[in-house]
Amino acid sequence: MKQELLKKIENKEIVVGVVGLGYVGLPLAVEKAKVGYKTIGFDVQEQKVNMVNEGHNYIGDVVDDDLERLVKEKILSATSDFSFIQDVDFIAICVPTPLDAYQQPDISYVKNSSVEISKYLKKGTIVVLESTTYPGTTEELIMPILEEGSGLKCGEDFYLAFSPERVDPGNLIYKTKNTPKVIGGVGKDATEVAAAMYRHVLQGDVYEVSSPKVAEMEKILENTYRNINIGLANEMAIICDKMGINVWEVIDAAKTKPYGFQAFYPGPGLGGHCIPLDPYYLTWKAREYDYHTKLIETSGEINNYMPQYVVERSSRILNRYKKALNGSKILILGVAYKQDIDDYRESPALKVIENFENEGSVVDYYDPYIFEYKYKGNVKQGLKEINEQMLKQYDLVVVTAMHTKMDYNLVQKHSIYVFDTKNAMKDVKDRINIELL
Repeated sequence: MKQELLKKIENKEIVVGVVGLGYVGLPLAVEKAKVGYKTIGFDVQEQKVNMVNEGHNYIGDVVDDDLERLVKEKILSATSDFSFIQDVDFIAICVPTPLDAYQQPDISYVKNSSVEISKYLKKGTIVVLESTTYPGTTEELIMPILEEGSGLKCGEDFYLAFSPERVDPGNLIYKTKNTPKVIGGVGKDATEVAAAMYRHVLQGDVYEVSSPKVAEMEKILENTYRNINIGLANEMAIICDKMGINVWEVIDAAKTKPYGFQAFYPGPGLGGHCIPLDPYYLTWKAREYDYHTKLIETSGEINNYMPQYVVERSSRILNRYKKALNGSKILILGVAYKQDIDDYRESPALKVIENFENEGSVVDYYDPYIFEYKYKGNVKQGLKEINEQMLKQYDLVVVTAMHTKMDYNLVQKHSIYVFDTKNAMKDVKDRINIELL
């Protein structure tokens, strides 16, 4: 089976299936198709399926012309019918792995996808999970589902592996194509075959590890590392504020050291599809081994506190003008979770807005990339523009995303006061009405 699959990969006779056409799945499907593999995307959302089949792109890291061309040439298509799994030889599972209301892993998307795949899984197929999850998911959850539903034996009739996604929306240098890949299979043959598939598609290095658990833990380590260091930066910001020290200047000074230090920056909290969520997968799994991840949980507490801290600091600023939070008009600049993207998943700005509104503030927002967002079942409309007269109407402007499209000189010149949580206004010359996090 291994040699046959390696030959089919070499000759581009493999038909690829990508389950989940979101920020991870669609770019991966496009890259597979671009090198000549016939690719079928699977998604339960008919809107996404229809958009792909019409050649309409909805993901920032995908080039519009690439998607349109691949669909027109019938190399790439999409469907919500999982029976087409029987036509594919390689399956990448790229579905969401969120947390539930109790900060515990919600692996329902992975489980449901595995059940559907198992119904149509054929002999000689490679299955790779890319969704971030806790160590053990591939072998303890997915493998039994696939074996029971298909009647096939892992390692004998099909191969199974884990290869964590590494998607950084808006990154101008590293995309799906050139980001190194880590792969750990259930057995050496599975690792070799899965790695061969990725090597024929990607330009980045493919690094093989001994098992899916190693690859699963590696991904958790990546994002926990960032979570903890951002937590440290946020705590430094709180301490520096109490001491009257500019934390941004402190970090700029520290990063002049050419070894032993990597700069992380404070902000209004954590956002995105990985850093705010993934460490909780490890803390949850660690309890099974009677261990509490103290450092991880502490950094999570600090980062989760930051949206409230922003409101507390804002209250102190307003107090100087004899204003209360209740009734004050607040303008939030930026609801995306990072610079120059239209993605607001887990954005701390949404929590900042919610906290302001809970205190009775009247809150508007402006984001040149996001004109509407949904949060906790509610839809909030943003301003279509900001100008001199509008800025003068707000008691406080709070910068929560550092978009390069924003005219910060205009903001500084016409705002009563600005609370900049991202150091976005560092190049503004007149800073008399600006306070930094």
